[in-house]
Amino acid sequence: MSEDKVLLQKDASDIDIDGKVVSLSELINSYKESKARKKFEKKAVTRRKNEKSLKPYQAELIKLQKHLEVHNQKMIILFEGRDAAGKGGTIRRVTRYMNEKHYRVVALGKPTEQQKGQWFYQKYVQHFPTNGEVVLFDRSWYNRAMVENVFGFCTKKEYEDFMSGVSSFEDDLVKQGMILVKLYFSVTKDEQAARFERRKTDPLRQWKLSEIDVQAQDRWDDFTQSKYDMVKRTHTHAAPWTIIRSNDKQKARLEAIKVILDSVDYDDRDDSLDYSLDPDIVVSGAREVEIMHAQRARNGKFIH
Repeated sequence: MSEDKVLLQKDASDIDIDGKVVSLSELINSYKESKARKKFEKKAVTRRKNEKSLKPYQAELIKLQKHLEVHNQKMIILFEGRDAAGKGGTIRRVTRYMNEKHYRVVALGKPTEQQKGQWFYQKYVQHFPTNGEVVLFDRSWYNRAMVENVFGFCTKKEYEDFMSGVSSFEDDLVKQGMILVKLYFSVTKDEQAARFERRKTDPLRQWKLSEIDVQAQDRWDDFTQSKYDMVKRTHTHAAPWTIIRSNDKQKARLEAIKVILDSVDYDDRDDSLDYSLDPDIVVSGAREVEIMHAQRARNGKFIH
């Protein structure tokens, strides 16, 4: 009896492939590995394709930046939205090829005891841009309208004082020549939950998961109400909100860049590019309030 036949008799699940005996479990594992590898490769190709599609618009951001520098203009971009809505990833794409000497990303932590005793805007104002500079706030003074309000990190009076005065504050900034862009990234509850789950299991993302994140799903309706109140009361002609539907991260990044480009009439714009905004992704603050109001009237609660 040959050695192969002996092996086959020892384990009926063994399979002879071109004279080589392979166990069924090894064959299944090999198939799974091959499938996982193909899936990874497909994702990598898609990721490269997506990043490549952004490049013409990222080149326009460099022109915008140069325009601000030449004309001594200042620009602030606010990135607001729920946790895991895609703010950080978009900021990285916006700044990837920009001149590092003329932009800053500001992501402030919770206020210190000293800052708690200061004028509320003071800790933000000290990071404001100088002439020819762009400052991108990864969360901003609107923390008071959202996280601080939902979790009770500020008093009702502090919240109301902020809501009553922030539009005047921003109006003054714009009157003094500041270019102010306010972006709110809107993600669905199911997509947020899926992204949180990836953060739990991916060692490269676990640092992103905070205690606030863990509670975000439980406080979903509270955040939605706060969003509605914030956009309704602080969307103004001088400082409007732009809502970015961000379930599709790639589309959200591209559309956010287009919104930023549209905010400045910069020199040497490439007119061959498509700057039109996708209405399924980009919604004005005023329109978002209308949509949310209609949802509540129809369903008895907000959805977005």
